[in-house]
Amino acid sequence: MLASRARRLFDSLQDRFFSAKHEKVAKTVLLLMSALILTLLIVPGQHFHTAQYNAGEIAPADIKSTQSYLLEDSELTEKKRDEAEKATPYVYDFRQAKADELKKSFARAFSLIMDSRTQGESDRDALLNNLSKELGCTVTPAELVSLERIRNFRALLAEIGHVADGIYKYKLVNDKVSFNSDRRHGVLLYERQTGRLIGAGDGTITAIDLKDAAGMVKDMRISGTDRKEAEVVRNLFIKALQPNLVRNLAATDAKRAEARNSIRPVVYQIKRGEMIVREGERISAEQALKLNKIFSAAQGVNKFLAGIGIFALILVVMYFQYRFGKKNIRKFNPSIKDLLLLSLVTILLFLFLKFAFVVSSAMGILFPQIGTDDYFYLFPFAAGAMLVRIILNSEIALVYCAVTALLLGVLFNSSLLVVVYALLGGIIGAHGVRQCQYRGTIYSAGLKVSVVNLSLVIPFQIITDNLFTSQSLYIIIFALVGGVVNSIIVAGTVPVVENLFHYTTDIKLLELASLNSPVLRELMIRAPGTYHHSILVGTMVEAAAEAIHANPLMARVAAYYHDIGKISKPLYFIENMSGGENRHDKLSPNMSALILISHVKEGVELARENRLGLPIIDIIRQHHGTALISFFYQKAKKAEDAETGNVDERDFRYPGPKPQTREAGLVMLADCVEAASKTLTDPTPARIQGMVQKIINNIFIDGQLEECELTLKNLHDIANSFNRILSGIYHHRIDYPEPAFKVNGRKKAVEDSDREQAKTASDRDEDGKKPGGEDLKRLGIHR
Repeated sequence: MLASRARRLFDSLQDRFFSAKHEKVAKTVLLLMSALILTLLIVPGQHFHTAQYNAGEIAPADIKSTQSYLLEDSELTEKKRDEAEKATPYVYDFRQAKADELKKSFARAFSLIMDSRTQGESDRDALLNNLSKELGCTVTPAELVSLERIRNFRALLAEIGHVADGIYKYKLVNDKVSFNSDRRHGVLLYERQTGRLIGAGDGTITAIDLKDAAGMVKDMRISGTDRKEAEVVRNLFIKALQPNLVRNLAATDAKRAEARNSIRPVVYQIKRGEMIVREGERISAEQALKLNKIFSAAQGVNKFLAGIGIFALILVVMYFQYRFGKKNIRKFNPSIKDLLLLSLVTILLFLFLKFAFVVSSAMGILFPQIGTDDYFYLFPFAAGAMLVRIILNSEIALVYCAVTALLLGVLFNSSLLVVVYALLGGIIGAHGVRQCQYRGTIYSAGLKVSVVNLSLVIPFQIITDNLFTSQSLYIIIFALVGGVVNSIIVAGTVPVVENLFHYTTDIKLLELASLNSPVLRELMIRAPGTYHHSILVGTMVEAAAEAIHANPLMARVAAYYHDIGKISKPLYFIENMSGGENRHDKLSPNMSALILISHVKEGVELARENRLGLPIIDIIRQHHGTALISFFYQKAKKAEDAETGNVDERDFRYPGPKPQTREAGLVMLADCVEAASKTLTDPTPARIQGMVQKIINNIFIDGQLEECELTLKNLHDIANSFNRILSGIYHHRIDYPEPAFKVNGRKKAVEDSDREQAKTASDRDEDGKKPGGEDLKRLGIHR
């Protein structure tokens, strides 16, 4: 019940969503959705819940790393960064010209006093402000009065300059004790104006502080002034002193930040399969750190960015390989239904491998002697390619291998070995199931994959320097079993895909080739002449398909079903009349043509009802192409009335389309040749050969073979094959003498019931004189 509903739903979606109108949009949506789902499967560390582990807790289960991690040790990283920050030297700004600046300040201050004295200005507040501004310190009114009493500023200025030079020949700092502490830690001296590094903190730097400088000022001898005025000058000198070596806090902080950022994160490796903690154990601080790091690694921004990158990678890989196949590979032309199948197969394959990835990690607990990486050789990497080859064709399977192998490498931690393993296994598996007509072929292909897997194991082990280790035996066993696993999965999946997507595989064709199928049994009962004709056509196309290397099974099965549309009106076709009344005698040519044409449409509908598959349906639709029903067309032309106008030839042509494949072309040729062979009065090999050549030439000239891939050489081989088959069918027998037995002492002849006497030419002519007989026999050419 559920399966039938699913099929009806799929058919409805196919009719609406897969129409040509929406095909481009459907392909785009399918590509984006497939890429999104695959991204969610490929992004490592998929967790649907967060977990927080604390030291001292009891582990609820065995927890093992599902993949390799490089995790940051935040505490150790922070510790190293703090150490680097603390080791950063202090930055000091040094002013070389501080002595000159101080002398110029006093010179400008003395100049202001002299100008005020000369001009007699009375605004003393302005003068005080100007003096304070020049000296960089507050000048009091009392100090101004004392300065105004000084008469020889030149000598005073010279003495100030001498003392300033003596002070600033050293490095003047605010606090010598604090500077010495900084110097022991480390200091960097930069020229304030140029930003040039002029020294580093070591024992060569001699510094004094403001207290030392004040002592040098107090020892300064000032001549030409009284004691009070000299004291005022010394006090102003001390207040005007400023350090020429000052700590630059902003630059120091910048240096610390630079040193902190220069420390790279400290990371440690957790290998895939590594046991973090076992069930029942008390979680240590180190284990809690590892567990929390593993879970947090899957939740951060880096994972989101990685997902975007993988999504873009999938789009690029899928789109451009699809475009390459579309432009360069002749048989690479997947429909939207084919693309949907490829998408679903890929998603299910990756989902299965993701599940197998998790299971293999858990198997390491049960079998610790087997490395978790060994289970990779057991995974069914080739199953998707084998399935695609059985359902579709080799060209699509090859492109599919190229796409999935690259993405599988990304899934398994960007492993090149996985790419090679999946690519070669998929190619050999797809090659092994070509023309798969029996289930056993799938298992044979699986054994071929096993051989390829084994041949890859040895170089892989050499590359990784693991040859002849304790794991080698397990890897060899898994590689051999892996091919069988592929075949088991494919054998179980093919019937599901056939039923759900309505594909017709060679295995399905073998089932349809049974003459006991419901459709063929009904055809045999209701239209025995058509049934016999279909069987003969099947024999002819199978031999011809083998001659031109087409698909013999497809051609034969399609021939069996190509005329099933005649079941509904069997008596309107000559092969089923059995010499009875010709119903076309009472119909107009147009109506007769409509009845003949309708058997194609009715055959397509009957094939859909019985799920014969799209290839069979296409051949039913194409086996007449756009051929002309010449008998009724000529009959209509003869009966043409001048008042009714001309007869439209299009009314007497089949709707088509013309054959699109070699198999469809074979069915068209065999159908016409077999029907025409029934009109031969004396079917000698020469006449058969001439008839076959004439029919094929007429079909070729009519342009019915323009859209299929039959070449002239193919047509020659087909004609030879038809001649051989028809000559065998219409062979002559020897006329044996009749046996006799005695009845009442007299001999009496007995007809041999197993031998049918061949009719003479006159007998055949008599049969042809029946109403409409000869004409309808020739009509069979256009069935």
